[in-house]
Amino acid sequence: MTLSIFMRGAMFATAGMNILGAAAFVPSARALRAIAGMPEGDHPLYLATVSMFVLIFGLAYLWAAVAGRAERLFVAVAAAGKLSFFALLVWFWAIGALPIRAPLAGTGDLIFGVLFLRWLYRAQAVPASAPAARAGG
Repeated sequence: MTLSIFMRGAMFATAGMNILGAAAFVPSARALRAIAGMPEGDHPLYLATVSMFVLIFGLAYLWAAVAGRAERLFVAVAAAGKLSFFALLVWFWAIGALPIRAPLAGTGDLIFGVLFLRWLYRAQAVPASAPAARAGG
């Protein structure tokens, strides 16, 4: 679906947030994780995997922003991921496993997750038969 100017801006912003955020999960970035209130990983493979996924999603957000289009499924997965990450931060803070600055650092994910849900709710779903009808089929 075509993205509004506002939604393209949100995609650009979350792309930047994710691309920069991926750096915090690189195994050698202990200081960045400490600033954000994130715990250390037991093995560098897990941190590198998280960093890779955060970066890949950041690049996907950038692609959607530049193209001006995004599939509803992509935006739904993005919203679920962002809201789930924020919920995990709040949960681990609530049980005393993370400092308050961890969910505060994740507030951007909450904001973008809500924006993405709002876009999904407001965006008109294209009927499955519409592309075939336009293509003459």
